[in-house]
Amino acid sequence: MRLSEIMTAGVVTAGTQASALEVARLMRDHRVGSVVIVDQAGKPVAMLTDRDLTLRVFAEGTEPAAPALQHASRPLVCGEPEMDLDEAAALMVRHRVRRLPVVRGEELVGIVSLDDIAVRSGNLEVAQKMTQDVIEGALPQFYFHERG
Repeated sequence: MRLSEIMTAGVVTAGTQASALEVARLMRDHRVGSVVIVDQAGKPVAMLTDRDLTLRVFAEGTEPAAPALQHASRPLVCGEPEMDLDEAAALMVRHRVRRLPVVRGEELVGIVSLDDIAVRSGNLEVAQKMTQDVIEGALPQFYFHERG
C-alpha cells in the first residue's frame, strides 16, 4: 500500500509569520492536531503540533503572539506519495513522529498520521506497534522499567 492511497489531501497550513495563537485557532477550527508551516512559496518547512503548543509555548509561559515557527518541530520529516506504507512506518518510528507530511518535490500534497494508518489500512496491529515504538522512543527508558 502506498501513502497516496491513505493520506489526507487537505492539509492545514500556516505561513512562517503566523503566531502560536493563530496556529492554535487553526487547529481548533479545523479539528486537527497539527499544522504544517509553509514558506512564501508554499514549501513545507516545519510542523507545529498540539503537543508542541502545550509543551513549548503554553507550559513555558511563552507569549501566544510569538511566532509559531520558533516552537515548531524541525527538521521536517516528510514522505512521498509513492512511498510504501512499511517504509513510511519505519521513517515515522525512526524519527519519533506521529504525523508525516507527504510531498511531491517541494509541494505539500497530503499528510498521514498513525490514526490514518490504523483506519485506512485496516491494519490495527501495525498502527498499535508503531504507536508503541514512537512513544517508547520519545520517553526516557526509566519510565518503562519503573512501570513495567
